[in-house]
Amino acid sequence: MNFSGNSTRFGMKLEQAGASGSVKGRTAVGLLRRLHSEKPLLPGTVVVESTSGNLGLALAGLLSTLGCTFISVVDLKTPAQTRKSLRLLGAEVLVVEEDDGHGGYLLNRLSVVRRLCAENPDYRWPNQYENSAGPAIHRETTGPEIVEQAGAALRAVYAPVSTGGTLAGVAGHLAEHRPDVDAVAVDLLGSIALGGTAGTRLLPGIGSSRPSVLLPPGSYHRSVLVDDVESIAICRIVSDDLGLRLGSSSGCTLRALVADLAAGRVSGLPVCLMADGGDKYGDTVYSDRWIADQGVGERLAAAVKGFRHEGLSFAWPEDRT
Repeated sequence: MNFSGNSTRFGMKLEQAGASGSVKGRTAVGLLRRLHSEKPLLPGTVVVESTSGNLGLALAGLLSTLGCTFISVVDLKTPAQTRKSLRLLGAEVLVVEEDDGHGGYLLNRLSVVRRLCAENPDYRWPNQYENSAGPAIHRETTGPEIVEQAGAALRAVYAPVSTGGTLAGVAGHLAEHRPDVDAVAVDLLGSIALGGTAGTRLLPGIGSSRPSVLLPPGSYHRSVLVDDVESIAICRIVSDDLGLRLGSSSGCTLRALVADLAAGRVSGLPVCLMADGGDKYGDTVYSDRWIADQGVGERLAAAVKGFRHEGLSFAWPEDRT
């Protein structure tokens, strides 16, 4: 990456290469293992969860192999392609259309889940927002993989925050095995996952309408708040330069790294955990029509122009394998 006259080598852990297409595939395994240990997930079991999309896709795929039924509670920000894929995987999809007054739909999605469970006592709810099995699976898998793959030069890991489980697990592994490496939480302006003031947010998969239970203060080194339109600009610049389409939260994570680079806070090898790829965002992040409908076309164009003016560009390393 080149920016403001500086060239920086960084790593991207592309979780889109996983079986479910996102980092939430790992979370789903951890959550279902915990559910099964508490009470076996027998064929016919109904599992319900609130999700912005990726965890739902992972749960739907796994539960279908077990003969279980999955009810996915999503919202209007969940990409249309994701909703279609959920149905193709056999999930029942409930779409929450009323926002919760805190910049998103999460609180209303959770209300729907709680109502369903109250009306149907046999339903199983993994509760990704409070279940310690989520961070545990990332402490066991994601964290060690990053440390091994990045090597001794690793100095910081950037990860997007919603429930906070992914970074909580990675940070836990770093604290034990690589305390010299910073765990950096990436959140959206308008999110209150890490505190702050609630506001309107465009992007799914990052940010929250309530504080993270899984990632309390002191469990990570620092946080970076990013603007969603600037993050979309990063997604599009990476697509142009590398031919790589990042998911929305991945663009936010890379935007945070660019901000730290501008502030002189980057040393050694930073690694960005890219939660998913851009395939399901063709009708949002990579759609000019959607951008126009959101009323942010001028802001996006200005952001791209500003980054390019500062010399922002990306290139694969010559020794890429």
